[in-house]
Amino acid sequence: MADGIKDKVVILGMGCSRFGERWDCSAEDLLAESFMEAIADAGIDRDQIEASWFGVAMEEQNLGKSGLSLSQTLRLPNIPVTRVENLCATGSEALRGAVYAVASGAVDIAMAIGVEKLKDTGYAGLPERSKGTFNELWQPSATAPGSFAQFASAYTERHNVDIDTLKEAMAHVSWKSHENGSKNPKAHLRRRLSKEAILKAPMVAYPLGLFDCCGVSDGSACAIVASPEMARKLGRTGDLVSVKSVQVAVSNGAEMSHDSWDGSYALTTRVASQRAYKEAGITDPLTELDLVEVHDCFSITELVTMEDLGLSKPGEGYRDVLAGKFDAGGEVASNIDGGLKCFGHPIGASGLRMVYECYNQLLNRAGDRQLNRPGTALTHNLGGFPNFNVCSISVFGLFGS
Repeated sequence: MADGIKDKVVILGMGCSRFGERWDCSAEDLLAESFMEAIADAGIDRDQIEASWFGVAMEEQNLGKSGLSLSQTLRLPNIPVTRVENLCATGSEALRGAVYAVASGAVDIAMAIGVEKLKDTGYAGLPERSKGTFNELWQPSATAPGSFAQFASAYTERHNVDIDTLKEAMAHVSWKSHENGSKNPKAHLRRRLSKEAILKAPMVAYPLGLFDCCGVSDGSACAIVASPEMARKLGRTGDLVSVKSVQVAVSNGAEMSHDSWDGSYALTTRVASQRAYKEAGITDPLTELDLVEVHDCFSITELVTMEDLGLSKPGEGYRDVLAGKFDAGGEVASNIDGGLKCFGHPIGASGLRMVYECYNQLLNRAGDRQLNRPGTALTHNLGGFPNFNVCSISVFGLFGS
């Protein structure tokens, strides 16, 4: 009987490029930037990596469809490279492949790496692919801001929340992220914003204003994972960051098929989080999680996610946000690195970027934004729209704890 992956895999090392408008760099340059940091952090030679999972979503925009582009860029030792894509959760999907390979005993050391080079495409938002049958049938003229704005409308209706109060809560989410991101040298946007400026910003899709939306960015992130036994064999002493769970839930169409879903929450987040908590042995996430990195593509998404993760009661998330529950000094710090709001969203890298922050926080090396001895962290990576999406949730802690 399957018993999960808790404490079967540890992170040997991680790397993350600086996110931003990296006009001076190619996708290959960004891969090398995150990889070189990760390999140095892991203290191994590239020839010791036995398999790699490579996340890139928009291969038409920057890199080829196969793993050859990664293997040749990093001069990997003729190992298997699997290119993966799972909407905006692509980076997390790469991590899942590497973690499962080590947990299964197939390899001792594996790598997950993701990249996206989107600023060169000229799009203000994520690039669009050709329409095809799927778009014709399901999302004519749909946009990401428009779809997630409906989260807010559904939330106010479900919980009888005044829209101006909800807008204030969303502004607090964005304000908090910019406060955090201003302390992060790898963030794309490091400018602090006032709540007044956020509330007065131009409207994008009511009630989402400009500063309620994350931007597009270039970036790469990398994780090298191994079994605990291999880590010790390599001479790693002291604290090791352990993978406690990795769970993915994918929409099965129920949200679009009947009226059991009212649009005020993300069903996959609720399903994946419960599976992740069970695998990690978490019974009370509010007291057992110290920080979360969540997919704040829009400020309303982060607010709703706090409820979907069980960190707020249904209909109470906006109150908790306004009370500072998820600020840097709150009960559970959310997006302490600045989140997608300040990093932007290079799709293949975002999920791994979230893990990078958790990894550094757990090892107490996050610099000016370091929390006070966090012990357990969670990443939440959501791909798609509220009514059809994939959600990937992972939990991390110190090995043996």
